This record gives sequence, structure tokens and C-alpha cells, in this order.
Amino acid sequence: MQPISLHHRKSIRLKEYDYSSPAEYFVTMCTKNKECVFSEIVDEKVKLSPIGKITKQCWEEIPQHFNNVELDAFIVMPNHIHGIIIINPSVGTHNYNSSVGVEYIQPLPMTFQHVIPNSLGSIIRCYKAAVKRECHKCGYDNFVWQRNYYEHIIHSDKELNNIRDYIINNPLKWWLDEENPYKNKS
Repeated sequence: MQPISLHHRKSIRLKEYDYSSPAEYFVTMCTKNKECVFSEIVDEKVKLSPIGKITKQCWEEIPQHFNNVELDAFIVMPNHIHGIIIINPSVGTHNYNSSVGVEYIQPLPMTFQHVIPNSLGSIIRCYKAAVKRECHKCGYDNFVWQRNYYEHIIHSDKELNNIRDYIINNPLKWWLDEENPYKNKS
């Protein structure tokens, strides 16, 4: 008899790609069940909720935890976020002295996943955990991220500028967005 596997997850990452290597990455993270808890779009502008403010603050603090990271365009939508993370050549180790407190969520050895320090996966893991932790500290115990995240490796300046435009103009297109649970209800 074959042992039952507890983890049926298939990675959506490129198998041979080193996600700790210097590059620009476009990332999207969603809330579980597309719950609109981050913000509202009012007159094509983003109005952040308290959870959205936590989400934005934690995003802006990422470079305080990862010396080799810069941030570019970013937007908090009602049920997802888009952002550009730039991983530069490593310039040192993590900083774990901020009030967000991501030190307890560094990658641990696990049998079903391998997260490389200073990699995109490590950054996203720490970010999502910090947001969740801050939400719980503020009484938003029901906040939950969707498992995983979407990433795209940016290959050129033209592509970078197109993605920046997409991020900046995302609120203008919210009513057409596939992530909008109200899209077909209006």
C-alpha cells in the first residue's frame, strides 16, 4: 500500500530559476475567497480600509527587513495587491529590528517546501505573515490570504513600464477586473 501524501501542491514557480537572483518581479497576492477587505474603489480611486492600511505599511517596510530589496509601483485593491519587487545583488543580511517583527517567520526546514533566504518566496512569506500578524494584533482575526501568490519576472524596461502603468491604472479598471467579485453583479 502506498503512503498517503498530505501535500498535493504543485509549485507554479519555474523549476530551474533562482528566485534569489537579482531581478525585477511583478507580484500579485489575493485575499482568501476574493474577500474585499483591503479597500474600496470610490470614483476610480482607492480608499483603504484599516486592513488595507496595514497591508500598505507592511509593504513599505519590506526594504527594512531585506537589505537587497527595493520597491517600485504598488497598489492595494479591494481583494488583492500588485507590486514590483526589485532584488539587487545581496548587500548583507536581513534586518530584524522593526516593529512589524518578521524574525519568527524566516524559512524553516520543511519536508514539502524549500524557501531560500533572500529569495522572492522568502520576502513574500515574511510579508504575508507580517500583515496577518499585524491584523490579528489589531483585532482583525478573520483576515486570511489566499494560498500562494502570482509572480512574473520582468525582462525589459518596456515591460517594466507597461507593468507600472497597469498597476497605477488598476483602480480605473476595477469593474472589469477578474478579481472583482462584483463584476457580473452590477
